[in-house]
Amino acid sequence: MTGSASVALAVAAGLLAGTGAGTADPADVPDEGRVVLTFADERIAESSGLVARDGLVLTVNDSGDGPVVYVVDEATGETVGTSTYPADPDDVEALAPGRRAGDVWVGDIGDNERARTTVAVHRLTGVGRGDRTVPAASYELRYPSRPRDAEALLVHPRTGRVLVVSKELIGSGTVYRAPARLDPGAIHRLEPVARAPRMVTDGAFLPDGRHVLLRTYGSAVLYTYPGFEVVAEAELPEQEQGEAVAVDPAGRVLVSTEGAGSEVLEVAAPTRPTPPSAGPTASPEPETLRSDDPRTPRRRLADAADPAPGDGDGVWLPGLALAALGAVGLGLRVARRRSRRRR
Repeated sequence: MTGSASVALAVAAGLLAGTGAGTADPADVPDEGRVVLTFADERIAESSGLVARDGLVLTVNDSGDGPVVYVVDEATGETVGTSTYPADPDDVEALAPGRRAGDVWVGDIGDNERARTTVAVHRLTGVGRGDRTVPAASYELRYPSRPRDAEALLVHPRTGRVLVVSKELIGSGTVYRAPARLDPGAIHRLEPVARAPRMVTDGAFLPDGRHVLLRTYGSAVLYTYPGFEVVAEAELPEQEQGEAVAVDPAGRVLVSTEGAGSEVLEVAAPTRPTPPSAGPTASPEPETLRSDDPRTPRRRLADAADPAPGDGDGVWLPGLALAALGAVGLGLRVARRRSRRRR
């Protein structure tokens, strides 16, 4: 990462959105990021998921597009391939790298209306340069009780374990774990394992497999894995609608935003806990959290019973106020960015 601007870091247990807010020295300023590429393909209008490796950046559009992954040359920003797959997705929101070259997971996990009985993930093989149709194994997932909206898909670099992170307007999000074995044709029950920030728009494992990075519209939070303890938080560059994040095998952090001709930026990671050369390590899986277990730390309680707002999931009205303040803050960030562009 080049550039002199430093990322404001905060290390505190209360940094999880919805349970507290970190404070930074007013002298600290967000990292503005370095432009890695600009999408030249007009078809890429709502980049909502990102994978970076081997000089390529893979992306998918938000809901409304078909079953297609765009393969973009990092050096030019030009699309050098499209990989279509045999599925009829409802609302694709995320991408995650698989364990082998050419393997990519697609997360059909969006549900703005919170009305889907199941969501789906697709494991694609053979994604790369050139236009092609690639094979895909599709797996259905179901939340413990009511449907959830989600935009973040995580796949462990060593074990291949799948996790989905819900996106919430009120309260905090939840990290859900899929079963270790996934079978096409079966419906797999997701288990809550940790709390997450509100309004998570994407996430990624670091190469070491022992840390997870989750992003919202304006910030990124680094966690340990499988404990999901907060390591650090960093502000992200102001974007029109920051959606995706990727961590490549070298540990670079890339972020993208929706909009035709949008930029992919490289930003400073909140921290680099282990050298990339150490490689991924096998990690024990997180335990399913129970809200009635007194040994469970309060800040990691997951809504195992999926309570409705006001029934143990935080106080509804203060949560709504916090969500409104967050929306105002997002609007101010966008306005400041547009103002700078007009100067």
